[in-house]
Amino acid sequence: MTVAADSFVLSNGVAFPRIGFGTWRLADGEVVYHAVRKAVEVGYRFFDTATIYNNEQGVGRALLECGLPRDAYFVTSKVWNTERGYDTTLRACEASLKRLKMDYLDLYLIHWPASFFLFDDWENINRETWRAMTRLYREGVLRSIGVSNFLPHHLAALMKTEVAPMVDQLEIHPGYAQREAVRFCQVHGILVEAWSPLGAGGVLNHAWLGSLAAAKGRSVAEVCLQWNLQHGMLSIPRTTHEDRMRTNLLPNPFTLTEEEMQAIDCLEPKEWSGKHPDTLPF
Repeated sequence: MTVAADSFVLSNGVAFPRIGFGTWRLADGEVVYHAVRKAVEVGYRFFDTATIYNNEQGVGRALLECGLPRDAYFVTSKVWNTERGYDTTLRACEASLKRLKMDYLDLYLIHWPASFFLFDDWENINRETWRAMTRLYREGVLRSIGVSNFLPHHLAALMKTEVAPMVDQLEIHPGYAQREAVRFCQVHGILVEAWSPLGAGGVLNHAWLGSLAAAKGRSVAEVCLQWNLQHGMLSIPRTTHEDRMRTNLLPNPFTLTEEEMQAIDCLEPKEWSGKHPDTLPF
């Protein structure tokens, strides 16, 4: 994975914008439709959805009607936990494409790993899911493939396959840096995507981050997103507010010092989802 001026380039050469638009918890229909249309207008070109979000139809409709050609924007979706496995993953991807009304996806992810908490054969389930995605990648249905919420011990088996994961989408924000997983990914050329980069809004009222942001003439959200970027991570913030959409794109560049980066790295654990991939009950 390399970094260009305004994009991250995956191990297979596919380039993604440095900041995408998340759609988790945006209801299908008019809510997600208008949010995505506004995001396109503001300047976003990378959109993240998933089967379990139940909003692929609205995302697809907004992008089809936005006036941009298909190759001008990037779309991610994900196979859900109940659809892991070879044949079921093939069908799940086909269903996502139909809902989105698209011929291909720019990125497809395994949403959560199968783990030893629920499955004796968890590694094989992940490998079979990955084998289906590799087939679709080879066929050109998927431009790139990756995983979400995979820790190093989940990734290990996939690193030995025909095509290694190109992306790992992890919950990362100040107070929840997941350093071991990030280090593993970056050593192996896997792009880290930060979901919930603002801690679902929970870090926006952090007193120390607030004082740092004020000193730099920025918002806390901008500081959090810049922290991710300087760590070489793509972010996918979510908002329905136009002003926040604009500032989340970081249109006015700035830099955090090494000392500021380290201070954010060391913030106490705070405001994370509470979901751990090895104990997730589904």
